Amino acid sequence: MKQLAERSDVRQEDTPVQSASPVGASSTRQSRWQGPSAGFAINGKFASQRITGVQRVGYELAMAFQRLFPDETDLPLLIPANARSDAVLPKAKKIGRWLKGSLWEQLLLPFAIRGRTLLSLCNMGPLFVRRQVVMMHDVAIYDLPENYSWKYRLWYRVAFSLLKRNASHIVTVSEFSKIRIMKRLGVDASRISVVLNGVDHFEKIAPDPAILSRLNLQNDGYVLAVGNLSVGKNLPRIVAAMERLSDRHDLKFVVVGGCDLRVFSSQAKVGYDLSKNIIPAGFVSDGELRALYENAACFLFPSLYEGFGLPPLEAMSCGCPVIVSREASLPEVCGDAAMYCDAYSVDDIVDKVTQMMDDAAVRETWRERGRHHARGFRWERSAHQLLDVLEREFAGGAARPAHAQSAPSRV
Repeated sequence: MKQLAERSDVRQEDTPVQSASPVGASSTRQSRWQGPSAGFAINGKFASQRITGVQRVGYELAMAFQRLFPDETDLPLLIPANARSDAVLPKAKKIGRWLKGSLWEQLLLPFAIRGRTLLSLCNMGPLFVRRQVVMMHDVAIYDLPENYSWKYRLWYRVAFSLLKRNASHIVTVSEFSKIRIMKRLGVDASRISVVLNGVDHFEKIAPDPAILSRLNLQNDGYVLAVGNLSVGKNLPRIVAAMERLSDRHDLKFVVVGGCDLRVFSSQAKVGYDLSKNIIPAGFVSDGELRALYENAACFLFPSLYEGFGLPPLEAMSCGCPVIVSREASLPEVCGDAAMYCDAYSVDDIVDKVTQMMDDAAVRETWRERGRHHARGFRWERSAHQLLDVLEREFAGGAARPAHAQSAPSRV
């Protein structure tokens, strides 16, 4: 499956995170849904979109949530007729024939849920469906307004103003995003829950090493950066740092990603002339991205704004040493399994890359810390956190099957 490659010290094994229900608590709960009016449906609009960070979360969380109920038939994933043919979507039900995108979501989906509670996992949902849980990944539309076209800003501001009133509950992906939603949308903390992302989807992806020969790359011989041309990804400083390091003729810099011209404003785009050591890889497949992670000397992610930040965890899971900024959710997500840099200082970015690249033993230390840290972020655990939210918010409506024990409450 193709994806747009963007997404967002000691080990953190003793750091508690949002608690799940105690193991065994499910034995006192019902084992079946209480009919269509008390069941749930999943908003599958993401199935028709390119897999970016937000769509990746929607896809993986929907699949993990459905795996908790393997014998249930009343837990549909409702998808548009133009859903991608390469996506594996068990229990998916195509609804409609002509409507697509937002029109499908706003006009057709509300009638198809038939009284169920709707799970909308990708920032948006039907604006006037009240029995709905919406996952808002961030409020970058408010925090980084210059990053988006005026039409995009207007649509999301209107949509968020309605969803914050009409949705039963809001879920987000980090404590950072929860605080920003509270501030920007004026939503009380009691109406927002945090469900962490997983990263174990990368374990199922076979690496495609052909990209290494195509880009003329050697194992441990390049620095990898994943992002796009939006303001928050800090690409101008990444490129400036790479230019300063370009006199190291044995070292290459690979930049993966792109820019969606329909979303980002002209002010958010940057232009630059690349030195011969900077390789723009553009969009890559999951397998190609995994091969790039596994063979990179380190991964550089000095982002200015992330609601969660999947790429650093993906890199860690592949054994790639990680350098990230101290901004937004990144310290919360990466803990002390990454080397930190000042996102606003090209000098500091250069210094941290130099520290990492000059010592193979240092890189190996960060590889091990990253692998250990990433193992704590599992989509099954995320699904259990979501189920706990649903059971709390819709008491008597959600039913945990006897086999679906709560996940451990520690990473």
